[in-house]
Amino acid sequence: MPSQIDQGPLYLGFDLSTQQLKAIVITSSLKVLYEAKVDFDADLSKYGIKKGVNVNEAEREVYAPVAMWLEAVDLVLQRLKEKGTPFQRIKGISGAGQQHGSVYWSKAGEKILGDLNPRDTLIDQLEKKAFAHPNSPNWQDASTQKECDAFDAALGSPEKLAQVTGSKAHHRFTGPQIMRFHKKYPDIYRATSRITLVSSFLASVFLGKIAVFDISDVCGMNLWDINAGAWCEPLLTLAAGEDGLDSLKQKLGEVREDGGGSLGNISSYFVSRYNFAPDCGIAPFTGDNPATILALPLRPLDAIVSLGTSTTFLMSTPKYLPDPAYHFFNHPTTAGLYMFMLCYKNGGLAREKVRDNLPKPTSSDSWSNFNEAALSTPPLGQKSPSDPAKLGLYFPLPEIVPNVRAGTWRYTCASDGSDLQVSEKKWGAEAEARIIVESQILSLRLRSHNLTHKPSPDLPPQPRRIYLVGGGSLNPAIARIIGDVLGGTEGVWKLDVGGNACALGGAYKAVWAMERNKGESFEDLIGERWKESEAVEKVDEGYRKDVFERYGNVLKAFEEMEGDVLAGEERNL
Repeated sequence: MPSQIDQGPLYLGFDLSTQQLKAIVITSSLKVLYEAKVDFDADLSKYGIKKGVNVNEAEREVYAPVAMWLEAVDLVLQRLKEKGTPFQRIKGISGAGQQHGSVYWSKAGEKILGDLNPRDTLIDQLEKKAFAHPNSPNWQDASTQKECDAFDAALGSPEKLAQVTGSKAHHRFTGPQIMRFHKKYPDIYRATSRITLVSSFLASVFLGKIAVFDISDVCGMNLWDINAGAWCEPLLTLAAGEDGLDSLKQKLGEVREDGGGSLGNISSYFVSRYNFAPDCGIAPFTGDNPATILALPLRPLDAIVSLGTSTTFLMSTPKYLPDPAYHFFNHPTTAGLYMFMLCYKNGGLAREKVRDNLPKPTSSDSWSNFNEAALSTPPLGQKSPSDPAKLGLYFPLPEIVPNVRAGTWRYTCASDGSDLQVSEKKWGAEAEARIIVESQILSLRLRSHNLTHKPSPDLPPQPRRIYLVGGGSLNPAIARIIGDVLGGTEGVWKLDVGGNACALGGAYKAVWAMERNKGESFEDLIGERWKESEAVEKVDEGYRKDVFERYGNVLKAFEEMEGDVLAGEERNL
């Protein structure tokens, strides 16, 4: 009897990131069968991009050519075809797009999209006439400071903007980007029929018509009122300028509140050109960060810590407690939940700088001396409770949270968090190997502690499980310190999805969207099918009462230290 792998339905997930387009095909039971990718620099260098983008240094603009993405879609499908992917068995497609980017469609764009000839490529048919503007602003763009100031002021303060939209104004967010686009290119703005996010752009290509926004990705625009579940009209009016509220409302269209189900069947272009089944459904595509939390059945109070070049903290929570220091989104699949996100520029680079101050290891493991130093140093550098606790901030790059210039700051305090003082001396590379990691994780604890609650009556508020991804997840010393500082009643786990978290999250979303029973949550359906033993490994016990309390005692001092550094930043303006 043929197995499900031979005969059953398949699901396709995409990740349109800054540097690549990845595609992954899985079974209903979540087994990965086929993978392909297009690397923009390696495969599509003719667009003059570097690391997937073009840069206009004079105006701090960073953008990507939309035509490059179109070419990548045909190319990645061709590579899947060469691997023998049975497209006719694919029943659902979803995916992720780099957040905040915007695509400007012409008035003829949607008609052209719906009348594609399967004998020709996407780029040949869409590049010249389907778009009012050839480029999409990238999340690294920093050209919108004036517009961000206007957004922060529009509702009264950054705090009020965050309360409404989930975030204060940021350079990369789509609302300030549209506002600047309108001012710089008023005629092109008026010639634009629809504006899509990168996620809904990719969904539109497969759908053959403009796709609505996803309920989670729309929260990365500074335009969506999360509490009201509607566009924030004062902010749309601000972005649209003299063209007015209605002009932008029509260009943006609707937002789908259900992250599952089907937006419609796949375009006939893909049926004829690649032999997709005509009834293959297109589920809502979401942003890359929301897709990451779908790469496993993350429960409320579970957290993901991404330890790459930057540091990102993601958590699913039923609480909506926005603040200008971080981001809130509607959860991409589960009504009533929110996605809490912290982004830091300084992650791996800061740790590497401390590592490189230590003697070079004799072994092939470049982190061995760092790990030994970090684990042999007591928490907070205190050999006894009477010793001063050591706190520091290590920012080789200007940081987002807190928003300060590059620099290193060292402070001490008493064990109970009192008597905070600037330290006049360095502490030596061995001590700093631990303190740099403590510093990064204390910031996570400070900003997430109001969103956690007690996993059981006899335990303090903390995450249930902590999943580590990224290069730093391989480091046992970092895992141990994360458990010391953040806790984790069910431990700290390394999540291994081979760099495919976003594409995998998209594929899982497609499975849930097409196969769910009425009222069945993503966490329930995927949780039943997800094989923990194949994806995660426990790397630390997590919560240890005594050390967890020690870090809790200095949390206020850590916050005070950040405030002191920020005050100094204002004095130096």
